[in-house]
Order: sequence, then structure tokens, then C-alpha cells
Amino acid sequence: MTRTHRAARWLAAAALVSAALPVAAQLKVGTTIPLTGPAAVLGIGQRSAMGMYPDTIAGLKVEYITLDDASDTTMAVTNARKLVSENNVDIVVGSSTSPQALAMIDVVADAQVPMIALGTSTRIVDPVDAKRRWVFKIPPNDAIWIGGMVRHMVANGVKSVAFIGFADAFGESWLQELQKATKEKNIAIAAVERFNRTDTSVTAQVLKIQASNADAVMVVASGTPAALPVITLKDRGYKGAVYLNAAIASREFLQLAGKAAEGALLTVGVALVNDQIPDSNPLKKVNGEYVARFEQKMGKQNLNIFAIQGYDVARILERAVPEAARRAKPGTREFRAALRDAIEGVRDLVANTGIYNFSPTDHSGLDERAVVLVRVESGWFRYVPQ
Repeated sequence: MTRTHRAARWLAAAALVSAALPVAAQLKVGTTIPLTGPAAVLGIGQRSAMGMYPDTIAGLKVEYITLDDASDTTMAVTNARKLVSENNVDIVVGSSTSPQALAMIDVVADAQVPMIALGTSTRIVDPVDAKRRWVFKIPPNDAIWIGGMVRHMVANGVKSVAFIGFADAFGESWLQELQKATKEKNIAIAAVERFNRTDTSVTAQVLKIQASNADAVMVVASGTPAALPVITLKDRGYKGAVYLNAAIASREFLQLAGKAAEGALLTVGVALVNDQIPDSNPLKKVNGEYVARFEQKMGKQNLNIFAIQGYDVARILERAVPEAARRAKPGTREFRAALRDAIEGVRDLVANTGIYNFSPTDHSGLDERAVVLVRVESGWFRYVPQ
């Protein structure tokens, strides 16, 4: 056998061995979400969406690293540090609740790694300062969620509303936006009550709400603890209108709250009632396609607002990564800066949650087209035209 033949055989064998080896990930996406604890319903829904994320983006093989922060702020920060320092991720996704997402901002900003938060609080991305320039988020800002409900209050003669919500950044952010929106419409805030995510009773708070004679009450909570004030209001005979925040919109909440939730009103993401909205809605087509794909792969029982919103991370990455990859190589500081810039440059992205138009001063990027009003009827959500 000649030297040329031996070389050819060696190259062929080397090619076969190379083909048999797994291809190293070229893009790393790190996620911290609550898969256990009180907010697990959020994280589990988002993990379902992640099961549909693409294996490659712009020709780059993607590795997804998912950690459980157990609904705990300290753990979320620990996970974020691990993702940026040990796993060397190109972007951080999470966490699902506002307190956890807010606590992670310092970590990603110091590491100069972009982050896409899944929490809803406006404070996660506003104002876009030196730290928040690295942070974007999926859900609409609190003012958008609240706007649809306040319009319903005005149309139905509500003159006063009481508030009961989590005693944390999430609850406070919603309270501040509610106060702004109701002041503009001359609706009085009759009472403000708070409770902790781990509380087992809110009877004292509900009695104060009843004593205020408020025409309506807004419940701001998420996960399984959200059922507690709704059930207590019903048990104590509250007769006014009940409004809920969007983080409550799940089958798990409806099952826990049962008949106590019937008649409650809330704004939700369009996809949750996609089969009920008019064909003219600009999100109907994309959500119809996504819901069909999701239910075929993950099953109907796994679909909730968090699984719907969670997939928009992939849509944003599919838009931004190709642009960043033209400027730098994944795994480098330069690529992460380029990815941040590319996300900020996303325009007219029709996604599950809404139509994203990020800018240097707006890292939420959504408007009122992202939400619709619904009423809880017969254990599910019924679209309410406005």
C-alpha cells in the first residue's frame, strides 16, 4: 500500500470517528426557574415551552441548562452566578417571579451577560439604566395588564377598589400601577392589604376589605398561594367584583380555587383564549399554530399562560442570535454584548405574547395588543370583548 493510500485511509477513519463524536455546544442558554415551591406552576409551564426550543439557531448547536431555584430569591441569585461563572452561558433566562428576577439583575449586569426575565414587574426593566440595559422581559408591563381591567371597572360603574396582594416587589409594582390607573379614572383605592406567599390565612385582611365597602377587589398573587384570598373572599360573603392578575391564569389555580373563582375577571395573554378571539386579532394566527404544535407534543393539560409566554424566548433568540453571530463568536464577551444589542434591536416580532418592539428605552417592548379581558366561567376563561 502506498503512502498516499495509507494517508487516505487514515483521513477516512478520522472522519468516521469525528462524525461519531457529539458536536460540542456552540451557544449556551442558561435558565433558572421555580420547578418546586409555591411558584412551581409558573416554572413548570415554562419548562414545557422549553421542551420545544430549537436544537440549533443560525446553524449553532444550542445547549440549554435549566436549574431549579425552588421559588427562592437567594437560590435564583446563586443559580444565576453559577450559570454565568461556571457554565459560561451566553444568555440567562429567568426567573419566573418578579422578586427573583429583580434579584438577579446585579449578577448579569456585573458579568455583562444579557438576560430575558419571565417575571412581569415593570421594575425589572424600567428604567433602562446601566444595569438594566442587560435585561429584557417577556410579559407585558403591569400597566398594560391593569389597563384592560380598569377600563372594565369604568364601564361597569366601579367607584372604589380594594387591593390584596403579595407583600413583595411583585405586589408593590402592581399596587403602584393600580394607583396610577385608578387615579386617572377617579376610582378610589378603598383598602390596601398584603400577605406573604407562605401565609395560610388572610381572614384578617379580607375582613378589612369587607369593612371598606369597596365595589371591587383586585387580587395580586401567583402560583398556588393565589387561591387563598379568592377562596376567603367567597367564604366571607364578599359580593363585589373580583379582579385577578395574569399570573393566576392557570388550570392549577382554577382547580384550587374552584367555584370561588367563578365570575372573576382578569386580563390574560391572547393565546389562552385564542379560539375565542376575533380573526382580526394580529396574534391569532401565530398563537393558533403554536398551540396546535404545543398540544400535539406536550399535551393539552400542560398548556397555560406560562408555557405560552415561555416560548417567546426562543422567538427572540431566533431573531437576535444570527445578528450577534455575524459580529462575534459565542462564548465570548464580545458575543454577549452583540447579543444584547441585537435583542434591543428587535422590531415588529409577532410572537405568542405580543408584538415586540424593543428599544434603548423600552426593554419590555409590548403594547395593549398583548392582552385581552376574560371572565372565569365553568372552570375556564371566557373572552370578554371590550
